Amino acid sequence: MTWLVTGGVGFLGSHLLRRLAVEGIRARSLDLVKAYDEPAGVDVVQGDVRDEGVLRRALDGVDVVVHAAAALPSGGDLDSTNVAGSELLARLASKAGVKRSILISSGVVYGLGQAPLSESAEARPIEAYGRSKLRAEHAWLAAAPAPIVLRPAAFIGPERLGVFGILFRWIQEGRRIYVLGDGSNRYQLLDVDDLVEAVILAATSSAEGVVNVGGIVSGTVRDDLEALIAHARTRSRVVGLPARPASVALALLATARLSPLSKWHRRSADRDFVLDCTRASDLLGWSPTRSGAEALCAAYDWFARDGVAASIGTTHRSAWRERGLAVLRRFS
Repeated sequence: MTWLVTGGVGFLGSHLLRRLAVEGIRARSLDLVKAYDEPAGVDVVQGDVRDEGVLRRALDGVDVVVHAAAALPSGGDLDSTNVAGSELLARLASKAGVKRSILISSGVVYGLGQAPLSESAEARPIEAYGRSKLRAEHAWLAAAPAPIVLRPAAFIGPERLGVFGILFRWIQEGRRIYVLGDGSNRYQLLDVDDLVEAVILAATSSAEGVVNVGGIVSGTVRDDLEALIAHARTRSRVVGLPARPASVALALLATARLSPLSKWHRRSADRDFVLDCTRASDLLGWSPTRSGAEALCAAYDWFARDGVAASIGTTHRSAWRERGLAVLRRFS
C-alpha cells in the first residue's frame, strides 16, 4: 500500500507521516513547501493542490489518499484551496484508481449548535473557513473513491503553535490568562496522536460518510487551563472577562487587523463545544486516549523545550504574531 498525504509538512501531516514510517507503510507527501524534518523514505512532491499536473504526479501508484492540506482563516484563498482543490483531488483520485479517500475536515462546520454534536446535527458554520470546509466535504463525498470525512475537534500536541503558542508563551511568562465568561463551559480538544490513530483506522475500514473525532472531556475550560498552569508551575492565573464586551472588543481588533483570533475563536470561546464520537467508536473501533488537559500539557512541554524559536507564519506549526494582544500581554 502507498499513501498520499497532502499537507504533509503541516501539523497533522507531519505526525501522520512519522506514524506511517514507524508502521513501515510507503508514503508520499504533497505540500507547497519542503519539510526540514521529513521522515526517511518519504517520497516528496512539492506543489499546489490546485495544480492538476502536480496532483497527477502525486497520485501515481497511490492506494490511500489523506487530504489534510487546507488554507486557514489567517491566510490563503479559502474557496480555491479548500473547495476547488479538494474537488479536483477527489476527481483525479477516482480516475487514478485510489482505493480509499480520507478528508480531514473540522468540527467548526457545525457552528454553535447544541452540544454534544452528532453527525446528524445540522452543519451551520459561522465564518468563511467553516463554510469552505463544509463545501469541501460535499465535493469529497460526491467525487472521491470510497470517501470518508473526519471532523476533528481542535487538535493539539507537540509542534502545535498558532493560537496555542500564544497561550503557552503567556503561561511560560506567568501572565494572566483571560477567558470569556467564567470558564465554566466545556471545550473539547483532541490529542494529535489520537487523530492519527483515527486516520489509520479509517483507512482500513469500509465505513463511508462523516465521522466525528474528539478527545476526552474531563472538565471545563477553566479546569483545563488551571491544570496546564499547575503543570507549567508558573504564576499565571485564569481571569474571567464579561463575555459580550470582550467579544465586541475582539471583533473591533479583528476589523482593524490587530488580532490573530478568528471569528470562530471569539464566538465559541464561552460556549460548550463537544462532539459526540459514538459513530467513530461504532464504525472505526476508535476512542480517544487523552483528555484536553493532557494534550495541552504535552504540547506545552514541547513548547517550553523547542517552540520559542519557531518561525513566524500563519500555519498551525508557526508562531502567530500577537498584534494587538501584545499590548494586553504587557499589562497581564
